[in-house]
Amino acid sequence: MTRSPATDLAQLVQRFFEDYLPAMRGMSTHTIRSYRDAIVLWLRFAARDAGRRIEALTLAELTAGRIERFLKSLERDRHNGVGTRNTRLAALHTLVRFLAQQRPASLAQFQAILAIPFKRGSRQSPIEYFETHELDGLFKSIDRRSADGCRDYALFALMFNTGARVQEILNLRTEDLRLEPPCQVRLYGKGNKVRTCPLWPATVQCLRTHLERSSTHEPRAAARALFANHNGRPLTRFGVRYLLRKYVSAASATIETLRGKRLHPHSLRHTTALSLLKSGVDFATISQWLGHSGLNVTMRYARADLDLKRAALSQVFPDAIAPPRAGRLRIDGAELTTWLRRL
Repeated sequence: MTRSPATDLAQLVQRFFEDYLPAMRGMSTHTIRSYRDAIVLWLRFAARDAGRRIEALTLAELTAGRIERFLKSLERDRHNGVGTRNTRLAALHTLVRFLAQQRPASLAQFQAILAIPFKRGSRQSPIEYFETHELDGLFKSIDRRSADGCRDYALFALMFNTGARVQEILNLRTEDLRLEPPCQVRLYGKGNKVRTCPLWPATVQCLRTHLERSSTHEPRAAARALFANHNGRPLTRFGVRYLLRKYVSAASATIETLRGKRLHPHSLRHTTALSLLKSGVDFATISQWLGHSGLNVTMRYARADLDLKRAALSQVFPDAIAPPRAGRLRIDGAELTTWLRRL
């Protein structure tokens, strides 16, 4: 059976993901997959809305009205919040800007889409992080006598030491570590930006023990994932979330304050930032340490911690209030969504 030729939309979407995002924009694999999910959701909605098959969709179906209906559907049918709705719109905006470069004759159509505004949401929720005694309880709940426990302890110790994003940690290879003075780790952040983070002696010891108990003696061990599951495959973000939830649940049996918190792997990153801030580290250093895009992102931690607020208040009213001390693949239109899922 003869395959139908790819539509203009299918061809351009392929170029968007193969060339534009990774090569021209330098986006990370994690970001590209987030964009992929948004585009796949829109393609499915557009096909239903237009009464056509996905492989038959063309640029003509990419209209401002249809995207507005798609955004409303996300909130109404999928019960997505404002943040998710805006993330999907941002991905579509990026796609449309690329399309405008490739098809300038349709610029008016694309300008109408770019004019769709982001929705203002509710006020930002408080940052959830581990207090010192909670973090101590988390680590004490991990049984380091087993190989898995040794891995998990090293995983969370490295996450707290570096304040790295979960995917940055999961992308690490053994060769990215330097466990001899000066001890450090090479991290690959958003936009493929590389930064080096120092390692504390306690973290180095945890990592050495983990490496000794894993199969680092095998050939090409340096290129293997630093943290792997029982099948030898790299841990996933969902796996890390499961492990953290398990240990937080165990620690909450003795630490009551953990029971009412919604903690997740990114909470360790928040904990690192606040710990550095409390220790007197300046904002510029913290920003570089965490790989923030700018100081404005780092400054939000100054508003997050109650102890810092107490300390600031005590400087104004020291007697009244004092804080306690202490390869390219050619596709046709019918294979578009399948190809996107394989990215």
